[in-house]
Amino acid sequence: MSPTTSPTRPPKITIIGAGGYVFPFRLIGDVLSFPALRSARLCLMDVDPGKLAPVAEAARELIAHHGFDAQVVETTDRRGALDGADFVVITFQVGGVDSYRHDVEIPRRYGVDQTVGDTVGPGGVFRFLRSVPAYEAIAADALEVCPDAVFINYANPMAMATAFLNAKGLRTVGLCHSVQGTTRMVARTLDVPYEEVDYLCAGINHQAWVLRFRRRGGEDLYPRLREVMTERHVVGRAAGDLAGDHGDHSGAAAAASVYEGGNEQVRTTLMNAFGYFETESSHHASEYLPYFRKDPATVERYVPQRWDYYEICAAHDDRGDIDAQLARLQDDLAPSVEYGASIVNSVVTGVPSVVYGNVPNATGVIANLPAEACVEVPCLVDANGVQPTAVGELPPQLAALNRTNVNVQALAVRAALTGSRDHVFHAVALDPLTAALLTLEQVRDMTDELLAAHADLLPAALRP
Repeated sequence: MSPTTSPTRPPKITIIGAGGYVFPFRLIGDVLSFPALRSARLCLMDVDPGKLAPVAEAARELIAHHGFDAQVVETTDRRGALDGADFVVITFQVGGVDSYRHDVEIPRRYGVDQTVGDTVGPGGVFRFLRSVPAYEAIAADALEVCPDAVFINYANPMAMATAFLNAKGLRTVGLCHSVQGTTRMVARTLDVPYEEVDYLCAGINHQAWVLRFRRRGGEDLYPRLREVMTERHVVGRAAGDLAGDHGDHSGAAAAASVYEGGNEQVRTTLMNAFGYFETESSHHASEYLPYFRKDPATVERYVPQRWDYYEICAAHDDRGDIDAQLARLQDDLAPSVEYGASIVNSVVTGVPSVVYGNVPNATGVIANLPAEACVEVPCLVDANGVQPTAVGELPPQLAALNRTNVNVQALAVRAALTGSRDHVFHAVALDPLTAALLTLEQVRDMTDELLAAHADLLPAALRP
């Protein structure tokens, strides 16, 4: 991914889905925290002008407060937003909360209880498939009006969406905050200053692995991590009094919460069984494997205090969050833990940075995962763009766990590329949690019900 900006003009940064809650405005604050980007042209695009307007208004207030030269344009015209863009950030959920409700409620009627449902499983597959027409339209326009743009995908399911966008010819890196959040949580747990930590992570999104965690200078911190986590997170023990968590993880958490650091029986059990700590919360991790959500009693043993992202989304106050973020950023304009703005800054200025990005595995950056996988690895970013680093082979047991999820992701992407409803069923049927709970006949019935519920948003070839 090479740079597209000219030194004679400020970069055009387009955000598709800029009316989303929490994240788009936080991203704007991140962009403006870099001096080299304070004259950027920010093009904010969303299909819902009512949701877009508060974000654009807050962005203008922030720019005026700090006296920057950045320009803000708000539009519902996708092609116009893409025209001449140097960077395109995708951050939307097609269908919103109404469609998300089907992703979680229909599987629950069949006994598949997803606490999030946005990565694999029936929820992840259908969140991806109903976004495919939008991705195809974006790709068709972008290849004509901004073919050299760097695409940054923040939409879940990360692996499916990023793989599909790359398959359509867009040079896309997918970004998440799980590596940043988990490594900070582990450092906090071990009472080691984060700036003294050296780590390496690799795998797939929401199921990457902390392969190395040590203090700079050579001390291996893994023995302490295993000891502390095993003592603190005993399966079946009540969670205790934990702080709530509303789903915005773009900042550095100060303490354990319901979401991260407080309910870690799942990740601790995985580490003790397979040797390494996973980079996504125990709530998420419990959905991706067959071991932890077999019935309500098992869920209670491993996840004693539920974190339900659908309920968080349904109850969310968009305006209140934007106002609170604006006040914070007016007082202290500093970047969050998200990588998006640092990528833009490094490409524009040439000042290098290292991020964890989701990229195609076609060149074998993880040697023992399939070429069709979308993998999460360290990437160097500079004036030459985003450059994944080769990790080599994962420990074989970790690659085996990843492949159970890659199967689902690859088949869902294949369904989208070929229009095969059979592959939709195959993707859902191979989900580890679904397969642990349902017969194939039940999987077929559930898939058909989800296809019907999402019919209006699916690609034409996949509609019942």
